[in-house]
Amino acid sequence: MKYKMLKINSFRLSLLSSLRGSWREVFFFFSMVFALSVQAQEGIWSGELEAQGIKLPLFFNFTADGCTLDSPSQGVKGLKAEKSYTDDGKLKVTIPSINASYEGVYALIVISGNYTQNGFSFPLTLKGVTRPQTPKGPFPYKTEEVKFRNGDFIFNGTLALPENCTAQTPVVLFVTGSGQQDRDENMFFEHKPFAVIADALARNGIASLRYEDRGYGDSTVHFLNYNTHDFKDDAAAGLSFLRKRFQKVGIIGHSEGGTIALMLAAEGKTDFIVSLAGMVVSGKETLLWQNRVSLEASGLPKEVIDQYINVISNLFDKAIEGKLESIDFSLAPDALKPALQQSIKQFSMPYYQHILAVDVRPLLPQIKCPVLALNGKKDTQVNYQPNLEALDKGLTAKHQTVALDNLNHLFQHCTTGNLMEYQQIEETFAPEALQQILEWIK
Repeated sequence: MKYKMLKINSFRLSLLSSLRGSWREVFFFFSMVFALSVQAQEGIWSGELEAQGIKLPLFFNFTADGCTLDSPSQGVKGLKAEKSYTDDGKLKVTIPSINASYEGVYALIVISGNYTQNGFSFPLTLKGVTRPQTPKGPFPYKTEEVKFRNGDFIFNGTLALPENCTAQTPVVLFVTGSGQQDRDENMFFEHKPFAVIADALARNGIASLRYEDRGYGDSTVHFLNYNTHDFKDDAAAGLSFLRKRFQKVGIIGHSEGGTIALMLAAEGKTDFIVSLAGMVVSGKETLLWQNRVSLEASGLPKEVIDQYINVISNLFDKAIEGKLESIDFSLAPDALKPALQQSIKQFSMPYYQHILAVDVRPLLPQIKCPVLALNGKKDTQVNYQPNLEALDKGLTAKHQTVALDNLNHLFQHCTTGNLMEYQQIEETFAPEALQQILEWIK
């Protein structure tokens, strides 16, 4: 009997030891899965919230430290959120400023859960956003972190140097579009067009410098207190920096950066330029066209749109003259008056007042260097037709103007060209546009 008891106890001990070993393995397995889940959840995850027939794209930007929320259709970017994990391993995001939260479970390639705001709950599935064109090392070229100065501003940048780079190697300075942006022009949900182009240039024997806009990362710098001519002077300082090392210096400018490239070319400071969706006609014409395209997409009647455009055209004229206080909105459609009131606040700022009056057409005959201008035919921010026509008409220097099918303002292949598509498209920069740049510079 005693012997049997020992056998039973031994069995129990053996079983307990076995269970403990299994539990350690199970615990390790779940810990590993949880760690992988946390890592997988970093980056941008997007989903479409649907309520009462309205679809609202949301973007969660997860980092190791926290999270921000973007809602492009509502003009919301970088809304601070708090990220945590429940005891059972669920991801929880709270956004106190809008009384909202999201709770979901990571399942291989999606996060499945519910978004709750003000007591209302909606299903929301998030998928990871990929940017396959973003360059990843190791690279077959060298990069240098550099600085240059314009007055009180110091600019940080990345110099990409191809193999066997010499003073005879052509180099380009990248100039960003409107708004304060980083050196990669990473303004639209981790798309980094300048990094993509710089990588292709370096692999094909062309050097480049991309830099961050004035005051980037400094909350004390009020960016909208400056204007296009200020940013032109910043780019001129970048050209001077490159002249110390290179004999042939050009510019690749996107949107407002394309306008700045034309301005500097007219001053004789560049050896060649590439304008990507550059604004050639006046800022006023461009913004009126943007408003019309946006209103037409919303389905408003033509007579309402025409009425609104007439009123906003008058507003722009008053802004240029600095007489916004004399605006009369009595003829404006009632539904659009709140937008007009908001426009008064916007166009009272120095940057917006100035951009309305910018018009480089009178400068075009002064340009002596070669010019390449690329525009997308589905661009809803800069109308390709009048801008390319203005270049063909005004330039006497060697130039090439190309309108590319099915490309938007960011040179992505698209369906409508609407701004809301930017973040949904995986492509960062169309290969055919990239090829045009490479072949033309070489």
